[in-house]
Amino acid sequence: MAGVSTALVSVHTGSLPAQSQETAYCQSSREEVTETDSLRQAAFQGNKDAQSRYSALVAKRGERLQECRRRTWPETQAIWLRLYACDLQPGVLEGVLDRIVARGYNHVYVEYFYDGQVLLPEAENRSVWPSAVRVPGAENADLLAQAIQKGRERGLKVYAWLFTMNFGYTYSQRPDRQQVIARKANGQTSFSDLKTNDAETDIKAAEGDVSKVFIDPYHPQARQDYLWVVNAALQRRPDGVLFDYVRYPRGSGPESVVSKVHDLWLYSDATQQSLLQRAGNQKGRELIRRYLSQGSISTADVEAVNKLYPREGQPLWQGRRVDATKTVSSVSQLQADLWYFSVAHVVQGIIDFVNLAVAPVQRQGIPAGAVFFPGGNKSVGQGGFDSRLQPWDRFPSSMEWHPMAYANCGNNNSRCIVEEIQRVLSMAAPGTQVIPALAGTWGASLKNRPPLEAQMEAIRRAFPQIKGVSHFAYSWQEPEADRDRKFCQQR
Repeated sequence: MAGVSTALVSVHTGSLPAQSQETAYCQSSREEVTETDSLRQAAFQGNKDAQSRYSALVAKRGERLQECRRRTWPETQAIWLRLYACDLQPGVLEGVLDRIVARGYNHVYVEYFYDGQVLLPEAENRSVWPSAVRVPGAENADLLAQAIQKGRERGLKVYAWLFTMNFGYTYSQRPDRQQVIARKANGQTSFSDLKTNDAETDIKAAEGDVSKVFIDPYHPQARQDYLWVVNAALQRRPDGVLFDYVRYPRGSGPESVVSKVHDLWLYSDATQQSLLQRAGNQKGRELIRRYLSQGSISTADVEAVNKLYPREGQPLWQGRRVDATKTVSSVSQLQADLWYFSVAHVVQGIIDFVNLAVAPVQRQGIPAGAVFFPGGNKSVGQGGFDSRLQPWDRFPSSMEWHPMAYANCGNNNSRCIVEEIQRVLSMAAPGTQVIPALAGTWGASLKNRPPLEAQMEAIRRAFPQIKGVSHFAYSWQEPEADRDRKFCQQR
């Protein structure tokens, strides 16, 4: 399949091919974009004839897009989009969606819960987070609902895109939610943990500041707060829901690997209590308690526990297998068992939290997807793990899997991106829908990554069975227009 020409023609809100490229990525020509823009402008200025012609053109272009995508790889081509209060101005949101259609996208992932705010009308927002749209006179404005409606008019499927375990700075400032924040052994929170090196956050900085305040997934209050936001999104009847930040943060340098219990986000009350409840007997519970407190156990600890509970056999906890022929285990074996048990407990909290969030989505009969790093679940060295502890290989295969293939192997090289996707496919159960997310822009290298068409062609050659790909982000492809929308500037 021929790729889109890199000889792109610049227009105000981005670059599009001079000629229609339906045989490649279903993109519109410059002339078609100009026609749509002119009709839309006239329609919103009150021209009745233009309004009728614009509505007809929108429907026609939507039908053509759907037909083109049915016969063009990939069948699903999605874009990640943040909306602003300025999109409430007449014709602005319509212009964004028209340009998305012109670029050949048939799915839009609209950021709904992010950076400690939620895209809900202020008048209806009963969550613990502020509304993303906070301007006088717009208290009833529902941008997510508008995006869903106007997107469908154009043949687009519109998903709600939510941060998951990252509840944002505003949440951390609530006195009534301090017990919900994830903590390390020294009381450190993810907001106070400034030494981070997180590719996802670096990529998303294009959308604005990303505050990282991760929560304790075992805490009932966290679950209650989050489910309210999920259910509010479902009331808008999106075509799907995507869950992002289903993990913990990644530290910088040596802190990018966890190898001891004090490294783990294990020290908030609910997580600790649920860990202790996994003990199979009193010996096991006491050893777990000492291990958490001290960071290790000694021969003296084992002897002390044996004296406290002389009638019990070996220390037990969930998942621990003991040799019935032995009355004791070595301290080194007990310590290793406690380490893997602690890691498994942290990971299970992440899995339980995403399963809880996904349940109401699937009950509504629409897709739920998880966004993740291909390397977020790796073991490192002897007993160490990637500090994100992202167990995506254990996410349900009934979900869409959205691996962020953001690897950076140079302006003219897509090999490491392909390798990330290959790792995910090798671990996915048969039938799992894998939809890679790519970072970049059409026609030019950006942030030391090849143009999107080069990345797309490499994926198509390697994995023709993949039916969907997404691109981060609209703001990268339309930087000037995105700034205009953010600050309500019209050109």
